[in-house]
Amino acid sequence: MTAERDDEQLFSKAMADVIPLSKGHDKADAKSLPGEPTEAQLARRHRAQDGEEESNFLSDDFIELLPPQDPIEFRRDGIQTGVIERLRHGEYAIESRLHLQRRPVRECRSELFRFIREAHRQGLRSVMVVHGRGRSDDSHSNIVRSHVARWLTQFEEVQAYTSAQPHHGSIGATYVMLRKSERARQRNRERHQKRGNG
Repeated sequence: MTAERDDEQLFSKAMADVIPLSKGHDKADAKSLPGEPTEAQLARRHRAQDGEEESNFLSDDFIELLPPQDPIEFRRDGIQTGVIERLRHGEYAIESRLHLQRRPVRECRSELFRFIREAHRQGLRSVMVVHGRGRSDDSHSNIVRSHVARWLTQFEEVQAYTSAQPHHGSIGATYVMLRKSERARQRNRERHQKRGNG
């Protein structure tokens, strides 16, 4: 009997500073957790993602898988061979990187869409997508790589892409050349005007 009473006293002491939930609340208030997003923030985030999904034009249907050991390359009509050569040799400074390794394909689609759009908006010209490399056709890395190769051609902003140099991941990464944004064109015009006036 005394052992039970001792246990009760120990329990009461241990729980002395615990504040009970108010009536009508059967769960902790999310706002009380520092650093965690509130329900309103999560709802806003979901609405933004849903809106993005509606505008995300990247195909999500079946694709033909690329041979896992073959480098990939693409350039739009009008892009000079010298540009693709320089891109292939990693001669352009990489201004931003996106890492897609070990992510689900659906998430890769959303992330790539956001990344290319944002990079172009910021006036970046040369970026890199790291997707990993697989040893077999149906390895996850090769599936993502095959999707990335197709998706990149669907962006008007993408002028060219090619597999990276060995020190950047070889066929496990892709260099991407973006067309000049309106902001970048405006900066160029201003630069030329200053030269002409100076």
